[in-house]
Amino acid sequence: MPINILMPALSPTMEKGNLAKWLKKEGDKVKSGDVIAEIETDKATMEVEAIDEGTIAKILVPEGTQDVPVNDVIAVLAGEGEDVKAAGSAKPSASAAPPKAAEKTADKPAVTPAAAPAPAPAPAAPSAAPSAATAAPQAAAPAAQANGHGGRVFSSPLARRLAKEAGIDVAMIAGSGPHGRVVARDVEQAKSGKGPKAPAAAPSGAPSIAPTMSDKQILSLFEPGSYDIIPHDGMRRTIAQRLTASIQNVPHFYLTIDCDIGKLLAAREEINAAAPKDKEKKPLYKISVNDFVIKAMAVALQKIPNCNVSWTESGMVKHHHSDVGVAVAMPGGLITPIIRKAETKTLSTISNEMKDFAARARSRKLKPEEYQGGTTAVSNLGMYGINHFTAVINPPHATILAVGTSEERPVVRGGKIEIAHMMSVTLSCDHRAIDGALGAELIGAFKQLIENPVMMMV
Repeated sequence: MPINILMPALSPTMEKGNLAKWLKKEGDKVKSGDVIAEIETDKATMEVEAIDEGTIAKILVPEGTQDVPVNDVIAVLAGEGEDVKAAGSAKPSASAAPPKAAEKTADKPAVTPAAAPAPAPAPAAPSAAPSAATAAPQAAAPAAQANGHGGRVFSSPLARRLAKEAGIDVAMIAGSGPHGRVVARDVEQAKSGKGPKAPAAAPSGAPSIAPTMSDKQILSLFEPGSYDIIPHDGMRRTIAQRLTASIQNVPHFYLTIDCDIGKLLAAREEINAAAPKDKEKKPLYKISVNDFVIKAMAVALQKIPNCNVSWTESGMVKHHHSDVGVAVAMPGGLITPIIRKAETKTLSTISNEMKDFAARARSRKLKPEEYQGGTTAVSNLGMYGINHFTAVINPPHATILAVGTSEERPVVRGGKIEIAHMMSVTLSCDHRAIDGALGAELIGAFKQLIENPVMMMV
């Protein structure tokens, strides 16, 4: 029987994708793991691997096609010993569409892009249950409010196969893979009765808020011919959805504090001056103020661990490490690559990772695991001369730090006016997870570290 290759859901927020390029052609033999195509999502261009072995019998969606819905059939694969011509001429069976009620339910992000203000995660894209033919990586079918993914279950193709063979609903298995993904070992544990059950998510009672004016009403306010309409791309739509979801569902409060970064600037100058050189006499790293900010935020969360959390309806998720997302501007929007275990890394390592992430983010070459998840985020607009701003929390984070410019300001010390290098930062907190006094402890710990950078190395 011909095997359908579907448009994969390459991220929790993906609803449509652009089929940028086919790397295999009709008649080519493929085996599991072969890269068969390149797909452009709202955030990155990614390679797609085949799951099954066989021969490409028919390509149904030509390369260059845009806005292909997730789970649409894009090609047909003839299995071993099957007539390729017959498989290619057979009409592919349509994938089942998920119920509308499962759409637009908040997903565990990844993250996803964080803005300044930082966007919150988008609603999960609807997806049908994939067959063994689905190209990898593939998100699993929606399941009613399971695994905390608001109607979607993320699982590996192998896990889905094992669960199907064992007669187990994959939605009832708690995933131990990246970002809660159900993997093969979880299915094996579920079969033995040892694995934990997936917690039921809270019912999605938050109503969507319709725009106060229709497009037609808005355009009627402007003189005809005085404007152009630029269609929204996937990234802009995602940012809009996440910002709206965060503001609607996360109760924000804000804490602002001024930091004297005189010692930091002196330390930065010394560190950069002492940086080793490569064969071309170029320094191996160049530390920025933002690298200190990332490190200080990571260490502060370790000092105040009750702030290193994520809110879920079934319980508070308390993280062991500080995974710090950093907002990076890119054409048409922004994205938040994540420095994993930032509290354990040197400033030079953080600096080099960020340079690599920023370069690949702007060319949309980041992998999902490099921008999904995280425990907090940093958004820095100091390079634009912005003194102070507030950022929108990017769930599942409970905090985001908005960083303003550093500038010389008059300060009073010991009854005397002095000039100091000051920097204002504002911490946005999710009041469901963090109360005012606890948030004040966190931003106080950050201030102590950023004003005394040697303490970050302890």
